[in-house]
Amino acid sequence: MPPCLSILLPFRNAAATLPECLLSIQRQSLTNYELLAVDDHSSDASRSLLQQVAARDSRIRLLSNPGQGLVSALNHGLQRAATPLIARMDADDRMHPERLRLQYRYLQRHHEIALLGCATRIFPTHGLRAGIREYVRWQNGCNGPRQIADEIYIESPFAHPSVMFRRAPVMRLGGYREGLFPEDYDLWLRLHRAGVGMAKLPQTLLDWRDYPERTSRVDPRCSRAAFDALRARYLAKDPRVLRRSGRLVFWGAGRKTRKRCNLLIEKGLKPSAWVDIDPKKIGNRLNGVAVESPAWLSGLQPRPLVLVYVTNHGARERIARDLEWMGYRRGRDYLAVG
Repeated sequence: MPPCLSILLPFRNAAATLPECLLSIQRQSLTNYELLAVDDHSSDASRSLLQQVAARDSRIRLLSNPGQGLVSALNHGLQRAATPLIARMDADDRMHPERLRLQYRYLQRHHEIALLGCATRIFPTHGLRAGIREYVRWQNGCNGPRQIADEIYIESPFAHPSVMFRRAPVMRLGGYREGLFPEDYDLWLRLHRAGVGMAKLPQTLLDWRDYPERTSRVDPRCSRAAFDALRARYLAKDPRVLRRSGRLVFWGAGRKTRKRCNLLIEKGLKPSAWVDIDPKKIGNRLNGVAVESPAWLSGLQPRPLVLVYVTNHGARERIARDLEWMGYRRGRDYLAVG
């Protein structure tokens, strides 16, 4: 039976976790897949381990990265894939046995969706920081196409190894891109800008490993500054922002918030007002623009587009409730920005 999907698994020096990862793949209830294992110049036993497993499993194709680094390995795997569907996987994570079957079935029934994620469980649980717990909580609750489109500037709405996507639209956009930014979030933002439908299954189908040396913790491409710059680049081109470029309101007038807002201001998108709850800031002017209280937004016609830059735990949700009470609608009248 020919494969119905391709699992794209780049790896580099992952001998310690590969056996667990491969076992979770081989235990999938959907069995007619090909596994593209792309070796990114490993110097440990990873490649020999894959060779041994591949000798017993004809579904595994062991490839060598002709370039250097993760992006090159990903694009090489995309080019060599024999099927129109790609399931991403990382060598340090584990799939739930039903992951491939459930994602494949959904995409067969929903042709308007080109990329589908799933909820994740982060492990091991000891030593987890509050920030990663909150991020996974938010990510697991961001599911439908509309919600993903409305919240895509908060953070990356998908764990990269949790997604299954249609190869054709990704290839049309040039595949993964190299740069001083996280390659997966950049792809989600390009798909969003192209109007491609994205969704997420609410089931927890991936165990996502956290450890001090994880790329998202140590790679400068995943730094806060890299995320902020990437968000601002795409936000500045979002039609919702451009349609009301003369009526933008930035919620958050603190020093750190203003630094992030400046990335958008530098692209020519200046606020008509700032909003803050701090009475010491209300009534001041920042670069000649007034700082108003939240109540000032009530009854404004025509409504501005409010960009909510506040990121404190719980504050974003409270602000959203206040804006909704005033008649503002998420995605239409306000957007949250991480």
